[in-house]
Amino acid sequence: MNPKKIKKIITKFIKEKVSGANADGIVIGISGGIDSAVVAKLCADALGKDKVLGLIMPTEVTPENDVSDAVNFAESHGIEYKIINITTILKSFLDEIKENGRESKTASGNLMARVRMCLLYYHANCSNRLVAGTGNKSEILCGYFTKYGDGGCDLLPIGDLYKTQVRELAKYLEIPGAITEKVPSAGFWHGQSDEEELGISYKILDKILIKLIDKKQEIPGIFRELKIEKELAQRVEKLVKESAHKRHTPGICRIEI
Repeated sequence: MNPKKIKKIITKFIKEKVSGANADGIVIGISGGIDSAVVAKLCADALGKDKVLGLIMPTEVTPENDVSDAVNFAESHGIEYKIINITTILKSFLDEIKENGRESKTASGNLMARVRMCLLYYHANCSNRLVAGTGNKSEILCGYFTKYGDGGCDLLPIGDLYKTQVRELAKYLEIPGAITEKVPSAGFWHGQSDEEELGISYKILDKILIKLIDKKQEIPGIFRELKIEKELAQRVEKLVKESAHKRHTPGICRIEI
């Protein structure tokens, strides 16, 4: 991996997308995590820090250090930011839903992501900007994102980089260790961890995905080469297949009479 070359490719991509849409800049959700920090830095480098607006959108379950890390990052890079606590908004939704007898931990987490998406687009619409997504290739391929939530965006600058590659790029961009060394989490509930939910470390996941997707190898060869359990490789393959609908626009029923 060549971080310098990758940065050049991504910043060119960001410039072209913003220019092509005749937009005035970018709006991005800054979570205090590595992915959003990398994307925000790339956007600022591509367009100028004055063209980037960061929204920090905590809830009552958001760790305090995530907010402080997000604020410190934005301030140190001269990126304008707004803190919008979405707890009250979520509570309004959930109170109404619970009155109708429906409740789900996962659905509540997805609702949280969709509320954030609405706020990002509101600010983008008000300032003629595009929404930059922060999803990486590992999450996108496994469907580990919320459809029309964090998956709702206008461009995905690091969407073709696996999580382990994003970490390498973060080092090159000199993203603070407080952010890069943090346990990855969607922050949907207290103690949530991406790797725990996926049931696999990003290091192993990326190795499987590279062989499965990039090299188009079959499962038998993958688990033998990586010396992992066959079931683990099969589970990753299943995640990729079953989440395919999340990576495409809605299917249209074609009527030919």
